Amino acid sequence: MKTAFSKRIKELRENDGLSLRDLAEDISINHSTIANWERGFREPPFDTLIKIADYFDVTTDYLLGRTDTYA
Repeated sequence: MKTAFSKRIKELRENDGLSLRDLAEDISINHSTIANWERGFREPPFDTLIKIADYFDVTTDYLLGRTDTYA
């Protein structure tokens, strides 16, 4: 089931022109893990969520769908 997080991470990745492998390499996560996040099969642990928010320069609330404001 797609979640706000799964939609937002895919949108951010694609808007930056990144492949799954590019993002995976940049944040030191396996690309299949990111694919599972984007499909809504899994969600990252808190420390990884923070790492993703920092990478895309957005808030964790934005990633989780709690706000539509990036910062």
